[in-house]
Amino acid sequence: MTGSAGELPDYAERVLAVVERIPPGRVMTYGDVAEWLEEGGPRQVGRVMSLYGGVVPWWRVVRADGTPPPCHEGRALAHYRREDTPLRGGRGGTAGRAAPAVRVDMRRARWDGDAGGSGDGADVRERPARRP
Repeated sequence: MTGSAGELPDYAERVLAVVERIPPGRVMTYGDVAEWLEEGGPRQVGRVMSLYGGVVPWWRVVRADGTPPPCHEGRALAHYRREDTPLRGGRGGTAGRAAPAVRVDMRRARWDGDAGGSGDGADVRERPARRP
């Protein structure tokens, strides 16, 4: 999850700006980020994260099933523990390697982009209500 933060494409800048707003202990899925932006989809967000995500809290963007980014499970788990992110499947694994059953508890940790959830009142625009 490394990449240069030099000249970023506009879409990448917008994705990274959303990721920076996700509060500690909370997550969004790749699809949530795309939906919030009303542009692109999970694959486009994933591509941005794979190229440029190292400059933002990348572990706060997960797959829809709550699993962390592939090949970064151990590092993500260390961040989740430090931020007290709600997890499912216990707290197994080690700092270098996560237990396969460990996932983010999406029901409790998912963030919808509401500024009230961040505690900082950041400039977060209104967006349409999430579809059921």
